[in-house]
Amino acid sequence: MKINIKYVKDAGDIKKERIVLKVISDDDAGNYMLADTTYLEDGSISNKLRHIYWIPDQVVNADDLVVAYTKEGEDSKKNNKNGTTTYFFYWGLDRTVWNKEGDGAVLFSIKDWVATQV
Repeated sequence: MKINIKYVKDAGDIKKERIVLKVISDDDAGNYMLADTTYLEDGSISNKLRHIYWIPDQVVNADDLVVAYTKEGEDSKKNNKNGTTTYFFYWGLDRTVWNKEGDGAVLFSIKDWVATQV
């Protein structure tokens, strides 16, 4: 994967809760989805995905950051002094995602997908 999870910050505080991703090499952030899940008793990740967020299309470069806030807000970006860019996205939720011990953050690479109308 060309983007990795760096950390979840301020879990349980809807005003500040966010997940920070680090871009390892050039890619499109729209090739990724985030989800939260729990862990099983044996320590493995469960398949019970709860909140899912498909990151919007955005070309990103190595060393850029992608920050996804849980709350509502306007997507934006900030040019950093070191020449990188930080992109801010918002899930638009009214409650926190990572608010319990044992929650897990999962990042999926989804370059190919198919949809059909039901």
